[in-house]
Amino acid sequence: MGMTITEKILARHAGLEEVNPGQLIMAKIDLALGNDITAPIAIAEFRKAGGKEVFDREKVVLVADHFTPNKDIDSAEQCKIIRDFAREQCIVNYFEGGEAGIEHVLLPDKGLIRPGELVIGADSHTCTYGALGAFSTGVGSTDLAAVMLTGKLWFRIPETVKFVYHGKPQKWVEGKDLIIYTIGDIGVDGALYQAMEFGGEVIEQLPMAGRFTICNMAIEAGAKSGIIAPDKITGEYLQGRVDQPYEQLYSDNKATYREVKEYDVSRIEPQVAFPHLPGNARGISQVGDVPIDQVVIGSCTNGRLEDLRVAAGILNGKKASNGIRLIVIPATPGIYHQALKEGLFEVFLSAGAIIGPPTCGPCLGGHMGVLAKGERAVTTTNRNFVGRMGHPESEVYLTNPAVAAASAVLGRIGSPEELQ
Repeated sequence: MGMTITEKILARHAGLEEVNPGQLIMAKIDLALGNDITAPIAIAEFRKAGGKEVFDREKVVLVADHFTPNKDIDSAEQCKIIRDFAREQCIVNYFEGGEAGIEHVLLPDKGLIRPGELVIGADSHTCTYGALGAFSTGVGSTDLAAVMLTGKLWFRIPETVKFVYHGKPQKWVEGKDLIIYTIGDIGVDGALYQAMEFGGEVIEQLPMAGRFTICNMAIEAGAKSGIIAPDKITGEYLQGRVDQPYEQLYSDNKATYREVKEYDVSRIEPQVAFPHLPGNARGISQVGDVPIDQVVIGSCTNGRLEDLRVAAGILNGKKASNGIRLIVIPATPGIYHQALKEGLFEVFLSAGAIIGPPTCGPCLGGHMGVLAKGERAVTTTNRNFVGRMGHPESEVYLTNPAVAAASAVLGRIGSPEELQ
């Protein structure tokens, strides 16, 4: 019997020849991640369980990215907990301050994720790393504590649903649109505890930035993970980042899928996810007149250099509409530096944007972009639940960077085509 790439990775890490959906396994973990919100709870549980040393100081990663730079005393205390723990345990991969970035962009860019690996993180968007052909999934803080103690964690083998994308994408359509459209099709629980495997010629031609975006939002469909088989584009991204050997795994031709869904992307236009669910998707032509107050370009979903270049291309020579707060957040210090070097900051500043340091802040309504009652935001983030970015009576609309930038200029949700 053939196996999917997900099943192969989990089988290898459990020391088994093969596995089947529904099977319970205990698997070795290659990398375990915590941030300034989730790691303090894990550290407390680690100590409560009698933990003295983490299983491997090179395989536990701690990143201060959600409430940093610290916005108040409570967040400062949270960060101090992980800082002190990192020093005590001699954690090799601890990132804060000028070295910290949004975790799910930072770790791949630092070369900490390799194809074929099993990665867990106490953050739901850990599924991002599936773009590199790894099995990665979010877990709770107590599970993170268990991994810090033992280096192992139990899993139930998920069924796999394969999503195949054919055709030629329309102008301005990118990874964000494909995943929003897909979630709109299957629903926010359409892939509950399943592995979403993405393929087809469109995915094979998609740059890494778009692949990361797609896998990042697998959790928004309720999935356990998202994954894309490694190929030449993956290898080019890893070159110069990863200096250790890795195993590239692929689904067998006779692998069993719960379902195979196919999409003709030529029929998909830029998408907007309306409040209050990522699956509430509409094509840009169906949006209507929706005035806005704020635009955020950034996050682990779309804060990469490629995203900033797209936004700058739209904003070049233009200004944000009067009264629109435009916030741009490069995802890592490296991206920040390169964007500065390429002159993108000049474009953003001339357009009236505020450029923030690498942080998750606005995405979770933490700081640096919190919405007031009745306000509307267009954002390149991944969630638009009630109160996600601030007041429970605010509204969040999810788009790709091009639509977000165009909307900032228009003062309403709109297409880049309107600015041509």
